[in-house]
Amino acid sequence: MASREPINDLDLTQWREYDDILTDSLWLLGKRDNHGAHKPDYWGNFAPQIPYQAMRRFTRRGELVLDPFSGLGTTLIEARRLGRHAIGVELSPTVAETACERIEAQENPYTVRTALLQGDSACPQTAERVRCQMNEWGFEQAQLLILHPPYHDIIAFSDDPRDLSNAPTLEMFLKQFEQVVCNFASLLGTDRFLTLVIGDKYAGGEWIPLGFHTMEVVRRHGFRLKSICVKDFHETRGKRGQRSLWRYRALKGNFYLFGHEYVMFFEKMATAFQSVTT
Repeated sequence: MASREPINDLDLTQWREYDDILTDSLWLLGKRDNHGAHKPDYWGNFAPQIPYQAMRRFTRRGELVLDPFSGLGTTLIEARRLGRHAIGVELSPTVAETACERIEAQENPYTVRTALLQGDSACPQTAERVRCQMNEWGFEQAQLLILHPPYHDIIAFSDDPRDLSNAPTLEMFLKQFEQVVCNFASLLGTDRFLTLVIGDKYAGGEWIPLGFHTMEVVRRHGFRLKSICVKDFHETRGKRGQRSLWRYRALKGNFYLFGHEYVMFFEKMATAFQSVTT
């Protein structure tokens, strides 16, 4: 039986040299990386170190990465830096326009292709547009899927009712998220990886475990959980300069301040996917 092609470019005979590759489940990333075209001026931007780690561990140079929640293009910018092709989807036309400018501003030393489509990732027709773009580039399947959805209604990213941050209930948020998973899981190759970046939230004095709710959504669509990494969470724009106030509120309200997010890794299994009732 032929051996499976390596899932990354790492030379394990030189494994001691990869100081930049994380292997522990506690990720103390520190300050957000703002090299190249990365900028920290968007509410939903996630640390470029996350797609960096995911691409280094679970893709090879020249392979294809998909990001259905592209925002200002963090994944696609990092893909250019690392020599991976990438296709993203962004719901907001204005955000998508700015993202395209930033992606194009990033140097492309490996001459890879990047495409950002404006559309709704929960819509099957959008996933079909992504598939057509993949086929045009010569890819039948992608090698990595990165999901960084809104953390429900913590931050409203737009006025669009299709935006997951505007979902009226937790149940509706999870249903919309599940539709995205359903649409894009079929575009990912078997035995390849899905990375989910998500945090929890409070509502009515109760901790709402968005991370574990969304984890279960992914698991029931043909994925097995490989790792849950906990990333340090730094001050958000909405709470900037209010650390003392929030500490007081935590002491008074008998709760703990969020100091972490989850970076979950799943492997796609050779099983059928469940459909989502719309």
